[in-house]
Amino acid sequence: MPRKIAAGNWKMNGLRADLDQLDSVADALGDHPPQVIICLPATLLALAAERATSGLLIGAQDCHAETHGAFTGDIAASMIADSRASHVIVGHSERRAAHNETNADVRRKIEAAWNAGLTAILCIGESAEDRDGGQTLDVIGTQLAGSLPDAATDENIVIAYEPIWAIGTGQQAEPAQIAEVHDYIRAKLTDRFGRPLADSIPLLYGGSVKASNAAAIFGIANVDGALVGGASLTAADFSPIVTALAES
Repeated sequence: MPRKIAAGNWKMNGLRADLDQLDSVADALGDHPPQVIICLPATLLALAAERATSGLLIGAQDCHAETHGAFTGDIAASMIADSRASHVIVGHSERRAAHNETNADVRRKIEAAWNAGLTAILCIGESAEDRDGGQTLDVIGTQLAGSLPDAATDENIVIAYEPIWAIGTGQQAEPAQIAEVHDYIRAKLTDRFGRPLADSIPLLYGGSVKASNAAAIFGIANVDGALVGGASLTAADFSPIVTALAES
């Protein structure tokens, strides 16, 4: 079975004073918590890693595909690892859209993350136009095939399905819509990697996940956790999601 994961993405939010929220999340973990990962701005990675616990891991939100060089403002995977973070988000829709990242770009970033010893959290998802045009599964399949390198294992990759139209919009995907895509992803992984590997790669859902809908989402087959945006910024909002996952 895949490990259960509750991952938070703070995006461009958070100052040193906000790191107390990590302590509160850690304090609220039960006896058998899921794996909890908080992906922070680069400015907070090293500070957060100093206060991380065995139940709370730290991740970054992006990395460059190159190991070093004249890339002002970027961060190398080795720098993330040097901060003692363990994970990095790659291919988020905001990066794909605002920075014109292609599937090939994302694949190279994943390979860079692996070379630095990091676990990559690969984001894939369709736009409202894709869904309205009946192209959801085609888009997901193309992103998965183009972004995910062949050396994937259940330890070095986590896949997050985030429908773009449900990120930060308050719109919620219906359970049947989530199930269709997660089942499709699992099937594609099985076709490519076979079992048992395909069955053990964690599949997360992200898209306006909050305490009020988390339990229902975690009850859907092939949903192994969540990648949470705004609701991960405070322990009061995020900890109930972690608890719902632990109880699922």
